[in-house]
Amino acid sequence: MTFSDLKLSEPIQRAIKACGYTEPTQIQARSIPEIIAGRDVMASAQTGTGKTAAFMLPVLEKLSTVRKGPKGAPRVLVLTPTRELASQVTEATRTYGRFINMRSAVILGGVPYGPQFRDLSRPIDLVVGTPGRLIDHLERGSLDLSRLEFLILDEADRMLDMGFKEDVEKITAAAPAARQTLLFTATLDRPMADLARRLLKEPVRIDIAGKKVTHEHIVQHLHVADGLEHKKRLLCHLADDKGMTCAIIFSATKAGADTLARDLTRSGHRAAALHGDMSQGARNRTVGDLRRGKIRLLVATDVAARGLDVSGISHVINFDLPQAAEDYVHRIGRTGRAGASGIAISFAAGDEAIRLQRIERYIGQALAQSVIPGLEPTRPLRNARPAGNGKKRFGSKPAGRSDKSGRKPWERKTRRDAKGPVIEYRSRKNESRG
Repeated sequence: MTFSDLKLSEPIQRAIKACGYTEPTQIQARSIPEIIAGRDVMASAQTGTGKTAAFMLPVLEKLSTVRKGPKGAPRVLVLTPTRELASQVTEATRTYGRFINMRSAVILGGVPYGPQFRDLSRPIDLVVGTPGRLIDHLERGSLDLSRLEFLILDEADRMLDMGFKEDVEKITAAAPAARQTLLFTATLDRPMADLARRLLKEPVRIDIAGKKVTHEHIVQHLHVADGLEHKKRLLCHLADDKGMTCAIIFSATKAGADTLARDLTRSGHRAAALHGDMSQGARNRTVGDLRRGKIRLLVATDVAARGLDVSGISHVINFDLPQAAEDYVHRIGRTGRAGASGIAISFAAGDEAIRLQRIERYIGQALAQSVIPGLEPTRPLRNARPAGNGKKRFGSKPAGRSDKSGRKPWERKTRRDAKGPVIEYRSRKNESRG
């Protein structure tokens, strides 16, 4: 299939050609016809598979029919969980819509209100924004959703993770019931299904992701570390590798990101931090510096796990493993994009063994362990699996000493089930005497 088979209008086809696209991705090929046909869509696909074009191209096709309306009343609203993703969607909108007559605006928190009030004080076709600031404009009366034709939730699962459920419901309540709703997500779990049931009408379900899909173009390695200082030594060694042309290093905390970026800078590396405590202007400048090559090592919290689309990322390093296994896939998806190859390196220390097991179960494979000569771990990860050489054990061994006859106050029994031997400990204290 080619894009010409999707029967898009000439201005949209011209924009696609200017981008160098020839064949649609799976999510695009399946979503675009359904959206053009006017159906609600619930689509699941991993990051880097072309989701933005999958919903934006058919929506822009609809917008190519000009309908001038009242000020501050968009025909399309795209909800995103983070500012970075909102900026990415806005950039894609302008790229794909360059040959149609359309007005758009991006509405974000952390930036001045003035330009947003100015954009909303005139007729507008499309708004991209984050939930908090959009609700603020709704309450101020500067944003009117009464003529909304399309409501799009991008990275909807992330919005739920970040606690935006009530905000999303407030926004959808202000939109017409007759709207067309598109929900795009990386994971389709029960909370997502519940949200879709409330917001969408008889949606077409498109699942490209598959629960255990990971990135085939990314080589994944694991380094076991003894602790924080060992992790820092590993990171410094890897950062000295000239083959690491550009990398994103993920930290669990904002303070940790600042510290690592400062340490790397002191070691002579072009490094910077990116996290939610930074102003939007500072975040934009940092991402811009990364794109221009002024920054080689970006130390980020999960604010950058989704929505940050920068070409040429050769490595992703998980300095701290994520709490959620799904976030591992989103993080490493910053490299190996558009068919390019990439390397993902994860550090694990102490009780991170539990997180590692969750990740390996989720992606359906074990991470290959690598060792750097001179930086070998001195102790293994704490084993989070059941003790007993793989045998299942029910209950812990009861405390207590043997009696005078040498008889233990508990007894151990072994039985077998379908998965092998099972060890059980049972207390004798309730046995009858006499």
